[in-house]
Amino acid sequence: MEKGNHSEVTEFILSGLTDRPELQVPLFGVFLLIYGITVVGNGGMILLIMIDPQLHTPMYFFLSNLSFCDLCYSSIVSPKMLLNFLAERKNISYTACAVQLYLSIAFGDIECLLLAVMAYDRYVAICNPLLYTVTMSRQLCKQLVAGVYVVGFVDSMIHTCFTFRLSFCSSNIISHFFCDIPPLLALSCSDTRINEIVIFVFMSCIIVSIFVTVLLSYVYIISTILQIRSAVGRRKAFSTCTFHLTTVVLLFGALLFMYLRPTSSYSMDTDKVASVFYMVVIPMLNPLIYSLRNTEVKDALRRAMNKLVTNS
Repeated sequence: MEKGNHSEVTEFILSGLTDRPELQVPLFGVFLLIYGITVVGNGGMILLIMIDPQLHTPMYFFLSNLSFCDLCYSSIVSPKMLLNFLAERKNISYTACAVQLYLSIAFGDIECLLLAVMAYDRYVAICNPLLYTVTMSRQLCKQLVAGVYVVGFVDSMIHTCFTFRLSFCSSNIISHFFCDIPPLLALSCSDTRINEIVIFVFMSCIIVSIFVTVLLSYVYIISTILQIRSAVGRRKAFSTCTFHLTTVVLLFGALLFMYLRPTSSYSMDTDKVASVFYMVVIPMLNPLIYSLRNTEVKDALRRAMNKLVTNS
């Protein structure tokens, strides 16, 4: 690790999604719409869960935190990306790049860990319904969420510190639309082997723990559902976790595509598309997934609208 490298690079240039001028304005319009839906959808979900007493349950407590995470996750990259579609010079300061990297890793970890916690919540709800309110107490829910945030921010701090202790002296052009570890390592003229080891160890620990938690939870959930004799009962039990399962498949499908595909098929352009999907598109889809076919959310929204009309 080399020290005293902050004077070598004072800012970076983001190459963006595309260098074709004719696509800049149309892409700006598309991603402005996506970001608008993300803000309204996730902000509305948080507000609805806060004001409706019938949604004050562990599942919706975790969902409100997931919506907050999605809102933050998208806001880390979307405003800067939108600005760069219209800007001639797509620069980002050294400090802003470090902050963007730190927050993107933190909220990426938090989102994945929250999905693992939500899988455990669904396991308790379906496999031990009589003990659900006792097991998933308010105190335990708060402790789980607090633990998720601590792990996310600590893990992110480690990666950010290791990344920005490197020297960047060959070029300052980041081949991406935001500051991410792989393109930053590609710019460094320092030895990045320690960084690669740190990334592998910490990501492996987090991903394995999440995968095991989700997998075991759904093994027990499916086993319990199959033991239900009534078809209506099985359908009702499974419907309580279909929204969560859909979100898990979308997010981890994108992550597995990025990190487990063959090295021979590696492409920065492909990485950009995958990053757009899990950093911009999925945060927009999550509130839609949890609201469009969720009877409790739709009923809560109907009550809120009726109350608003009555008060006006």
